[in-house]
Amino acid sequence: MKTYYALGLMSGDSLDGLNLVYCRLDWNNNSVQKWKIIQADTFAFSPMWKARLQALPLQNAFNFAKTDVYFGYYMAELVRTFVQKYKIEKLDFIASHGHTVFHNPARGFSTQIGSGATLAAMTKQKVICDFRTQDVALGGEGAPFTALADHYLYPQHDYYIHLGGILSISTCRNEKWTAFDVCYANQVLNLLATELELSYDEGGKVARAGQLNKVLLEQLKKVPFYKKRPPKSMSNEWIRRVIFPIYTNVDCSIEDKLNTAVEHIAHELMNAMYRLNQNKTNTLFVTGGGVHNTYLVERLSHFSRLMDKKIVLPDPVHIDYKKAILVALLGVLRLENVPNSFATATGASYSTINGAIHIGKLT
Repeated sequence: MKTYYALGLMSGDSLDGLNLVYCRLDWNNNSVQKWKIIQADTFAFSPMWKARLQALPLQNAFNFAKTDVYFGYYMAELVRTFVQKYKIEKLDFIASHGHTVFHNPARGFSTQIGSGATLAAMTKQKVICDFRTQDVALGGEGAPFTALADHYLYPQHDYYIHLGGILSISTCRNEKWTAFDVCYANQVLNLLATELELSYDEGGKVARAGQLNKVLLEQLKKVPFYKKRPPKSMSNEWIRRVIFPIYTNVDCSIEDKLNTAVEHIAHELMNAMYRLNQNKTNTLFVTGGGVHNTYLVERLSHFSRLMDKKIVLPDPVHIDYKKAILVALLGVLRLENVPNSFATATGASYSTINGAIHIGKLT
């Protein structure tokens, strides 16, 4: 039995902030025997950093390179704050996903910023990062990762839904995992809410007050991505380029746009489950910040009941920090030389062991 004390870092598509999870994972016989979340916290991005991350895809190469390194310094600062706040003494490694700026597997690349070398130097800790590049180089989507967490950490359910900036789904059949991005989620909902000078639609109250716009819904359904068979993944850039203009070009209230967005998300999840064509009648394990949108969960539950499925929600720390926990798991798998990317889920030519290791301080 090997015991790892790990710190997982995740910066999601919604730009809410940096999620940090300090956890213990016991590894033996190629599996996680026991695991525990010890501390978890989110540090909201400063207004400057949020604006900088939003603008970066359109910046020049100099600004990109500079931001990559500076974001590494910024994450190191947040790690030090976390470690001091919770008086963490034992830490075997930091696993960092970084922040995705470009994701274009069709052209052979996926780029996350937050220099792992800088993070290691500033924290004097071993840092494991760059978890997508090899999978993408082998023809994979490099995403979503969530099937790894579902396989090792939450194995008792049938379907796994993650409601983050993007909605993803994973499921296992005949010992083969399928996972793919289904639809946008919080990323679009939050952007629409900003039109009302809100950071987000708390509890889905604004969406609930709106009306379904059938013209807008039909335009959204026609987007070719939704007809594409998995493996497939979305990028922030694609959502900005393809999805946002559809909402912009329809003349209706923000309340109606939010209501329609929620309905479209629920509709695409139902379609995804139909396409998986599995004769399972049990549970959908749902995590991610979108779970706090009560109206969205109600609409997902409505469609799920039509398919004889039951939504299961874990306790709040697992809802909010599943991806950060997953990143810590990716680090364990890297150190154990066990594949941390399932080719059946990503479409790569074979499963791979991903992650670059930076040694922060020699002992």
